[in-house]
Parts: sequence; structure tokens; C-alpha cells
Amino acid sequence: MGRLVWIGFGAVAGVVAVRRAAGVARSYTPKGLHGRATGWSEAARSFAAEVRAGAAEREQELRVALGVDAGAMSETEARDLIERPTSPRA
Repeated sequence: MGRLVWIGFGAVAGVVAVRRAAGVARSYTPKGLHGRATGWSEAARSFAAEVRAGAAEREQELRVALGVDAGAMSETEARDLIERPTSPRA
């Protein structure tokens, strides 16, 4: 009975190893490499868009705080933004 269990474990381990090896081999085909590159470029575009949106939001806050643009920010909020620019905002 014990040998049968070990044979079963060996068979399962062999199947898992073959499936993983096939997956790795598939990822290095031209189609697999293209998929990786596409994923990376989409992630980079998304990150760049988020950075641009954050920069635009921060610029607008600073313009209002410095009085360059008239905005809906109170004098207290503007002073707080100038004195503590890295503190969290509501």
C-alpha cells in the first residue's frame, strides 16, 4: 500500500513538472513574448496617465493656493496647502 502511495505522488509530481515546463516554454515563443511586451506597455501607459492626472490636480491646487486662479478653496485651506504641502487632503 505504501509503495502505491509513493507511485501516485511521483505521478502527480511528474504531471505538475511537465505542465510547468510547457508553460515556461510557451512563454518564450514569439506570441508569448508579444503578450508580455503588450502587458508591460499597457502598465506603463496606465502609470504615466495616473502621474499626469496627479500632477495636473496638484498644479491646480497650487494655482488656487497661490492666487493665480480664483477657485473654491478657502484662505485657511490655501494657507494649509502652502505651509504643509505634503499633508493628506480631504
